[in-house]
Amino acid sequence: MDHRTFVASLSPEVRGALTETSDRAGLFHLAGHWAAIVALGVLIAAGVPGWWLLLPVQGVLLVFNFTLLHETVHRTPFRSEWLNIWVGRVCGVLLLLGPVWFRYFHLAHHKFTQIPGKDPELASPKPETWGEYLRHLSGIPVWIGEARTLVRNARGRCDDSWVPAGRRDDVAREARWMLALYALLAVISAAAGSTLLLWVWVIPAILGQPVLRLYLMAEHGRCAFVANMLENSRTTLTNRAVRWLAWNMPFHAEHHSWPTVPFHKLPELHALAKPHIAEIEDGYVAFHRGGAPDMRGRPA
Repeated sequence: MDHRTFVASLSPEVRGALTETSDRAGLFHLAGHWAAIVALGVLIAAGVPGWWLLLPVQGVLLVFNFTLLHETVHRTPFRSEWLNIWVGRVCGVLLLLGPVWFRYFHLAHHKFTQIPGKDPELASPKPETWGEYLRHLSGIPVWIGEARTLVRNARGRCDDSWVPAGRRDDVAREARWMLALYALLAVISAAAGSTLLLWVWVIPAILGQPVLRLYLMAEHGRCAFVANMLENSRTTLTNRAVRWLAWNMPFHAEHHSWPTVPFHKLPELHALAKPHIAEIEDGYVAFHRGGAPDMRGRPA
């Protein structure tokens, strides 16, 4: 069964229940995630004993705003459109990712998942050797790539095929205001002689990025080059804490099969779709132990 047949097999009542968005569910989850970031930031800023041990934890919390940004692309974390847009903007600033640009990148990824030459996520070669794997895991290529994209977009040179010509001015404007905001924060910090943002944001994000890379590699790594979302995406069974941190995106085959289902409904969708999912892994350690460093997709 492919993903379209699976969704069509569900009753209208089930489909309606699964796609119901909720400001309450989204804000409750957001409050917990962002409150944890603020709380750790306060402890780090206060220099509590062992504060430096909190840096990578803060970093993991910060970089997993990527999964929330990713969800705002689909306008599903919240019922209110303005909440999806503004939360996405905050996440984009934290992660050096323009939310308008990323929206079109990600929608193209959904449209052409695991299709070589069309899926923008396949534009960068996947790790095949231990050197490539460790370099990717470091997060350094990601930060460099995002910075270059932001500067290029700010210069009005966005030529990505998946960005509509009519939205390229919007992409340029968002990149410019993001760079202006970063510059303003840097000037204020320098004028105040403060390294606060460095220790509660920049350094933690760098330290946390490898964990996000480990997580993201499991989504499509070694999956088939086919159009069926139940085959080209992987669901990874994991504990409640990881599912909370990642906004339930470990249910990734389910998400790709039906991206308008909000994060808080994905466990219900998983119960229905599980018999039809080709790639289900029992944890992230098992995924990387079973195939590192080769993350290439496989032919149909």
